[in-house]
Parts: sequence; structure tokens; C-alpha cells
Amino acid sequence: MNIFRRLFSIGKAEAHSAIDKMEDPIKLTEQGIRDMKKDLDKSLESLAQVKAMAIRANNDKEEYALKAEDYQNKAMLILKKAQKGELKAENADRLAKEALIKKEESHKNATRTSADAEKFNTSVAQLEKNVGEIKSNISKWENELKTLKARIKVSKATKNLNKQMAEIDSSSTVSLLERMKEKVEQDEALAEAYGDIANDSKSIDDELNAAIDTTEVSAESDLDKLKKQLGMSDDTKES
Repeated sequence: MNIFRRLFSIGKAEAHSAIDKMEDPIKLTEQGIRDMKKDLDKSLESLAQVKAMAIRANNDKEEYALKAEDYQNKAMLILKKAQKGELKAENADRLAKEALIKKEESHKNATRTSADAEKFNTSVAQLEKNVGEIKSNISKWENELKTLKARIKVSKATKNLNKQMAEIDSSSTVSLLERMKEKVEQDEALAEAYGDIANDSKSIDDELNAAIDTTEVSAESDLDKLKKQLGMSDDTKES
């Protein structure tokens, strides 16, 4: 069963229109369940009222049946008293006749209330069936709502993931990486070129100094000067 057909009173076309307009299906379903619970409350109230009438009719039927039996017994007792001479025959006949009339009235009332009770009992059975169906449907739709909520969460997550994947342009990513690689290679080549230029701009003195260890030559010269100040010579060193 399509749940929206029962949940909403706006009609099939309107229900489809609501879905097409992307109305929140969760809120719509929850509202439908709330409406069904209101219907359930009304049905339970009607059921209670009809049950009360059925109980009253059954009680009346039994009461009228007892009255009919009671009037029947009274008529018999009066006739027996007349038979024994305890009552005059004329008076006994009148009283017995009145008792039988009351008996017939009670019998008719018992028949009427019995028919009413049968109708009420039938209505009670039908209402109980309706209440059971409403309860079952509410339980079913609440379970469907739980499933719907879970499915919506999954669908949203899947949609977002697919959207992100769709927005990733593999060709543009590769192109970007190629451009970055080309830029790095260009910067490396430029750095090498600047190095060559720096080497070309060195003077001949720079080249000579680079070729000779000037530190060692300067130290040797300073040593000789220090020896002369001390009066030392290479001969003294040898001796």
C-alpha cells in the first residue's frame, strides 16, 4: 500500500504534487500518523459509547425477561389462591389478567431490547475490528517511518558522496599536476642558469684564489716573519 494515499486527505494528485515540490516526506508522514492517532482516539470513544449501549441493552433484556417470568408466577399464584378459596374468583381473574398483561409487556420489551443488544453487539464487533486495523496500520506506518528515516539518511549520504565524486574532474587534476611539474622544472632550470651566470662573472683573481689555498700561503709567510723577529733562521732549525 502506498502510505501517502492513506496519510493525506489532499487526494492522489495533490499528494504527488507535494512530493514533486520536494516537501519533507518525514514531516508529512509524521503528520499522517498523528492524524491516524486522532482517528484512533475518536474510534475508541465511539467504541466505548456503543459498548455502553450494548451493555445497557443486555441488562434491560435480562431485566424484562425476569419481570415477564415474575408476572407469570404472580398470575399462577393468584389463580391458586382463588382455587383454594383464599381470593374471590372475580378478583383473582382480574388480578391474574393484569399480571398477564404486564408479563406480555415485559416480554415485548425483552424482545425489543434483545434486538437492540444484538445490533449494538454487531456494531461493537465492527468497531473493535476497525480499531484493531487502525492500531495495526499505525504500528506499520511507524515502522515504515523508521525505515524511511534510515533510507533518507543513506540516500543523502550517498548523494553527497556521489556529488563530490562527480565534481572531481580527473582530467583537470592531471592537467594541474602537469602544470605544477612544469613550473618546478622551469624554476630548477632558472636556478641552474643563475648559477652559470654567477660563475661567468668571477674575476681571474677569484679563480686564482680558488685554485690556491691562500690560507696555507699566508700562514707560511707569517711563520717566517715570526722567526725573524726571534732571531731564528732556517739553519738553526736544521741544527
